Amino acid sequence: MHSLLMPLEGQGLESVHGIGVEVWWGIVERSSPFDYSWSLYEELFKLISDSGLKLHVALSFHSNIHSSNGKGGVSLPLWILEIGDVNKDIYYRDQHGFSNNDYLTLGVDQVPLLSGRTALQCYEDFMVSFVDKFESYIGSVIEEISIGLGPSGELRYPAHPFGDGRWKFPGIGEFQCYDKYMMKDLKMAACRERKPQWGDRGPQNAGCYNSLPSGVPFFEEGQESFLSDYGRFFLEWYSGRLICHADAILAKAAKILNKYQENEQTSVMLVAKIGGIYWWYQTISHPAELTAGYYNTALRDGYDPVVSVFSRHGAALHIPCLDMMDSETPPTYLCSPEGLLKQIQSVSKKRIIKLIGRNTTERHDKSGLRRIHSNCYNRQTEVVRSFTYFRMNDGIFRVENWNNFVPFVRLMSRDL
Repeated sequence: MHSLLMPLEGQGLESVHGIGVEVWWGIVERSSPFDYSWSLYEELFKLISDSGLKLHVALSFHSNIHSSNGKGGVSLPLWILEIGDVNKDIYYRDQHGFSNNDYLTLGVDQVPLLSGRTALQCYEDFMVSFVDKFESYIGSVIEEISIGLGPSGELRYPAHPFGDGRWKFPGIGEFQCYDKYMMKDLKMAACRERKPQWGDRGPQNAGCYNSLPSGVPFFEEGQESFLSDYGRFFLEWYSGRLICHADAILAKAAKILNKYQENEQTSVMLVAKIGGIYWWYQTISHPAELTAGYYNTALRDGYDPVVSVFSRHGAALHIPCLDMMDSETPPTYLCSPEGLLKQIQSVSKKRIIKLIGRNTTERHDKSGLRRIHSNCYNRQTEVVRSFTYFRMNDGIFRVENWNNFVPFVRLMSRDL
């Protein structure tokens, strides 16, 4: 079992296998390009290694400023923010022109705007520097390396921005394709289809962040909906660009780590995350998933092409929602975290990809912890290889929570 910041032996959690650590681009390459400062992580990794624990490292190319509830957080590198002050199109934009600086738009993946480098080159250089610095730990202490692919490290668009006032649950979210680089790509895609008018903008009848699906034409079944020729074109392009983004980054990561996979003692698992967009899952259009970039509807499996790309690069899938039950969600919002998880597990089994799990919400209660265990060891689906408890805080040490948590850890360790 893998965990974030769990206490060590002697505190009732001797079954803990390791610790998950986020390695932030905004800390390491903070001040200027190529100026990597690894000292903080050198000290931390040595402490963890000396304690006999293993590491799940998450290379984080996003910011968590907006999701940290006003308690600080880590921004993108300062030199990236300076470029963004002059050119806000390096970030995703919505239809109103609003953007946030949580993650670079995939529109600049191939555009050398970042002190002469493309975004992909920045990610690659960071990964190379990390591997060079911590080579002695790879395979022995560092067992899993997760590659950030978007907001919160997940492969998705920031369609449901948290913490800046634009969106709140259970809003359907908004498409995030209005930076000039993505719009240029959309125009070219439309011209290839001989429908140049389709490249002028995204769907204009798709509501706003806090809309509900009913009454929003694009997410219903009319002539101008997601089922129309234009709707299919746009969603294939929008989701396709996201998949290409993952493909490009994971290809570089797999190449960098390839030499370690040849030796069993240094073998390390490459990991990629997707989001758990479970609200409105029981509708035909799955609008919240569509705006996030997953072309998944009642009529189309949108996770198969995503998992296929992960599988091709030998990456394990970090899945969400292991702690969630349909009965705990508001019925009005047609949520189904159970349905989403079942679909992702089914696709993963077909694509023969390893699964790694985490909880989506903070769970200390017996029913939630039991749910995690049953989902990790469901014999009818692909068994979860490791589980990260996300995340440790003061609440876990309250007597009633601790008394639930310690047996859970032991149970997970026994059955793994």
